[in-house]
Amino acid sequence: MPAKLTNEYGDINIEDGVISSIAGIAAMECYGLVGMASKGGTDGLVELLRRENLSKGVKVQTEGERIVIDLYVIIQFGISISTVATNIIEKVKYAVEKATGLSVEKVNVNVQGVRVQK
Repeated sequence: MPAKLTNEYGDINIEDGVISSIAGIAAMECYGLVGMASKGGTDGLVELLRRENLSKGVKVQTEGERIVIDLYVIIQFGISISTVATNIIEKVKYAVEKATGLSVEKVNVNVQGVRVQK
């Protein structure tokens, strides 16, 4: 369901795919993040997504002006997971709110794996 923003001139509908692209790009700018992971990593195998598929590692739920974002990420080994997750949450929330004008209620970071950078 698209996010809906209403002003005196009419309604603006923002598709979930647009919000997930913004969130994926913002998350990739954070230090300590290796990449986005596929959402279906339930079998123990996690796929590292390429830049053009970043939105596949993001799940967006919208109801009117309420947005909840779930990110599936792979973190760099040796860096504090909680610090990286906090930075991701702040960066994604700011980027989505600035680009869309809607408020983000919650950003959930799901760490799917840890990788050693070469």
